[in-house]
Amino acid sequence: MSSDADKRIAALSPEKRALLLKQLRQQQAQQGKPARAPVIASRPRDGSPLPLSFAQQRLWFLDQLEPESALYNIPLAIELKGELKRDALERAFTALQERHESLRTTFRTTEAGPVQVIAPPSPLTLDVVDLRTLSGAALQDELHRLVREESLRPFHLTRGPLVRASLLRTQEHEHVLLVTMHHAISDGWSMGVVIRELAALYDAFLHGRPSPLPPLALQYADYAAWQREWLQGETLEAQLKWWKEQLSGAPDVIALPTDRPRPAVQSSRGAKHFVQLPRELSEALKALGQKEGATPFMTLLAAWQVLLARYTGQDDIRVGTPIAGRNRAELEGLIGFFINTLVLRARVTPELTFRQVLAQVRERALGAFAHQEVPFEKLVDLLQPVRSLSHSPLFQVMFSLQNAPVSELVMPEVSLRTLRVEAQTTKFELTLSLSDTPTGFSGSIEYNTDLFDAATVERMAGHLEVLLQGIAANPDTKVGRLELLTAEERQRQVVAWNATRTAYPREQCVHTLVSAQVERTPDAVALDFAGEQRTYRQVETRAIRASGWRSWWRMPGWRCW
Repeated sequence: MSSDADKRIAALSPEKRALLLKQLRQQQAQQGKPARAPVIASRPRDGSPLPLSFAQQRLWFLDQLEPESALYNIPLAIELKGELKRDALERAFTALQERHESLRTTFRTTEAGPVQVIAPPSPLTLDVVDLRTLSGAALQDELHRLVREESLRPFHLTRGPLVRASLLRTQEHEHVLLVTMHHAISDGWSMGVVIRELAALYDAFLHGRPSPLPPLALQYADYAAWQREWLQGETLEAQLKWWKEQLSGAPDVIALPTDRPRPAVQSSRGAKHFVQLPRELSEALKALGQKEGATPFMTLLAAWQVLLARYTGQDDIRVGTPIAGRNRAELEGLIGFFINTLVLRARVTPELTFRQVLAQVRERALGAFAHQEVPFEKLVDLLQPVRSLSHSPLFQVMFSLQNAPVSELVMPEVSLRTLRVEAQTTKFELTLSLSDTPTGFSGSIEYNTDLFDAATVERMAGHLEVLLQGIAANPDTKVGRLELLTAEERQRQVVAWNATRTAYPREQCVHTLVSAQVERTPDAVALDFAGEQRTYRQVETRAIRASGWRSWWRMPGWRCW
């Protein structure tokens, strides 16, 4: 489509654009061709209402249910070492806000529904906290406390701003930059854009140069309006049909063996257990996937679903996975909430080999990627799962693999390194998140602390590594026979717990030994048949009262067999 045509489409009113798109879809359907998504055009900022994207609307709705929750905060902590110029960094942040409308966006409720409100650019001032009076463990404790508090400080979607930045000065030439955004205006990919563009802008302003970044042809609000106009009618129905065929009939809840029952209302209290797979194992898994025509994502997802099947005893496993939602080149450099959630289903029976499970996961993942435009909330509306406040709909476990982790960047005389921010909240019961690093796959298992103990998740991480070792060694093993126990667990369960051999008098019967023990220690505590703690004397008295007999070990006529 020519640039002239793009401009003409952009100049149309929203009603005329919707009519044009409908006519194009009808024409392509009549010709037997699949409807192709039109070009995303920039919309005039003439005061007309700017709609929310489907993903934004979902978060806006959740915010109405639980206002000012920190569940959808995206925290980022960056360690800065070197001679940092605060004024150049503040100018870089200001320029970043001017460049991306999403960083100046809030939400307002109208009679027609929620809309985006874009504020004019304004200078940004960093809040600075000086921690140079502290050192050692005291400094680390205070640093962790401030990072945790910042990550949990809620946003107000109406008042805004929905992005915060502050600077913690730990030493003369060492700082920690804290950047927190609300998920409604950002996502994981966006955080990488933030770091990359901040570094470029800081470099330019430090040396008195103008911004080196080219102007953006589109903003997130343009994408949201395009998505609303395009993803409807026949286009949406065709995609929904595929998802209905894939997901219908699956169980609503995964039967995880939790440490505690699910509460009536699902909480967001969470924690993380960090995972690091050996480099040799990671390379072996990549080689296996390549041989089978599968990506590392597909291989690790299949293994995660096998582990869940072994844990639950279920053979129908649904796992959610986030997808970047940037399958168009013009969206790659934008800051915004593009991420969508796909639901991937696998049938994992004990008789299948891992190679067979991987082939199934590969096929379904490719189909899901081809139909990734459907917003998750549309799937929920379509499938109508049993609604419960105790668990999320369609799936309760997630998996994600970041193939392009944020690399260490260098600003003039300053090195940057992203720091881990420990999770205090979680959206799901379990989430395995991995990244492909030079040292192997690494990441974390995020878990709901109302359901799982830290020791349970630690064992799960060990079982996952053992499972992956077995898969890499022999992918043709039936998944029901793949080993899960670590060497330490196998030693304890198979050897230590079965070491029950003991010496006892061979010339006496068991009942005489029991009777002698009772007579020696009548007040020793034992468990009765109901599992209650009682002394031997109380057990005997209770038995006599219940049956009118003496205790069985004192009844006449007993003899050795």
